[in-house]
Order: sequence, then C-alpha cells, then structure tokens
Amino acid sequence: MVLKRILATIADDCRGVTAMEYGMIAAATIVAIAGFMVSISGSISSIFSSIDTSI
Repeated sequence: MVLKRILATIADDCRGVTAMEYGMIAAATIVAIAGFMVSISGSISSIFSSIDTSI
C-alpha cells in the first residue's frame, strides 16, 4: 500500500520532465547558433580582410 502511494507520487512528479525539456530547448538553440555562425564565417572573414587591406 505504501509502495503503491510512493510510486504514484513519483509518476505524478513532472519537475524532471520540465528540466529535460528546457535542456533540449537549450541544446537545440546552441546547435542553431553554431550552424548560423558557421554559415556566416566566410562573410565575416572577407569583411575583416577588406578592412585590413584598406587600413
């Protein structure tokens, strides 16, 4: 009886699931930012090269 009540309490606890969702959102955001930075790195490099040449 006590074990059944403890298992029911654990099953109803959603705090761990919420933390996992936040972790997944953070990971997806980091991957998106990294992909964006890789895609624009060539453009930024050429901008700084042209500034260096003009100086």
